[in-house]
Amino acid sequence: MSVAVVGAAESELGVTGKTIMELQTQAITGALADAGLSLADVDGLATAGVSRFSATQVADYLGIRPAWTDSTFAGGSAFEMYVARAAQAIEAGQCTTVLISYGSNQRSARSRSLAGVLEPHTPETEFESPYGPLYPISYYAMAAQRYLHAHGAKREDLAEVAVAAREWALLNPRAYRYEAGPLTVDDVLASPMVSSPLTVADCCLVTDGGGAIILTSLERARDLRRPPVVVLGYGEATTNTGMASAGDLLEPGSIMSGRRAYAMAGLGPQDVDVAQLYDSFTITVLLTLEGLGFCGPGEAGDFVRRRALPYNTNGGGLSYCHPGMYGLLLLVEAVRQLRGECGPRQVDGAQVALAHGTGGILSTHATVLLGVDR
Repeated sequence: MSVAVVGAAESELGVTGKTIMELQTQAITGALADAGLSLADVDGLATAGVSRFSATQVADYLGIRPAWTDSTFAGGSAFEMYVARAAQAIEAGQCTTVLISYGSNQRSARSRSLAGVLEPHTPETEFESPYGPLYPISYYAMAAQRYLHAHGAKREDLAEVAVAAREWALLNPRAYRYEAGPLTVDDVLASPMVSSPLTVADCCLVTDGGGAIILTSLERARDLRRPPVVVLGYGEATTNTGMASAGDLLEPGSIMSGRRAYAMAGLGPQDVDVAQLYDSFTITVLLTLEGLGFCGPGEAGDFVRRRALPYNTNGGGLSYCHPGMYGLLLLVEAVRQLRGECGPRQVDGAQVALAHGTGGILSTHATVLLGVDR
């Protein structure tokens, strides 16, 4: 049995003044309407970000009693993981229609709290925390320093990622930086340094926001309102919690998650028309492009400079929206691109889209390949 995405929507974005559940409800209502379904059709639920009991809270709030749930907390990659779990559950007959949702009001609440308490006597508490790193930027800055040193790259290579994101955001009225105007490499380099070599402009936004997608069997999807977007393949990898156990910082888990997704889909990087890549920081994108095989080690800066692949076409976490965990909005944009709904930012003839989530400090990685129904 094949599985497809049949609905996708965002909530309000930016500074909303809404609660987490209000944002989730906006996105869920929008995705159901997009699919031509109702809450009565939903018998599977995957969600995160409310609490340790996210699935039960959201189900209770919506007044549904799903046959299958998942609230795995894996950071920004969780939602790509949910696509895999949802597809497996539908194929196994555990449920027929899965809602994946997320919402965060971290900008309005003035909060960046996403992680739990660190346990004592772990590599993180013994070898990292005593030095006062800023979580998570100091860790990504460490990866960036290693990248620049090992490949002879320059800060300009990082800056190109932020510049490209802004170019797309200027085509998206829903982007937080839609009216901010163009960004230049010099602007990024002149932005205040936060954790060397990463400046403010190398860092993702802090916004409210949420999203939702709906999945069901492809057979059923063909009778619904919107053109189905088929789940072609998926893969994941978990590598480390802290940097003390990270191994080679230039070999991210996207290498393995991508290989697994490509193998399942029978595709390769050359088959991808548009990509949505988690861009918590500019270095995240360079490492992910290389890990997913779009270019070789040390080549991502030039790859981005040449605009060799349309990616993060909504403006990404750097210029569109980043509500704590951004992975679900990657999927929303991928679906819209394959349905040809993106207006001035539409990638012509897009047949295959890739969405890749990264969680923690390059800790969890999940890749999903989606395609038009042929």
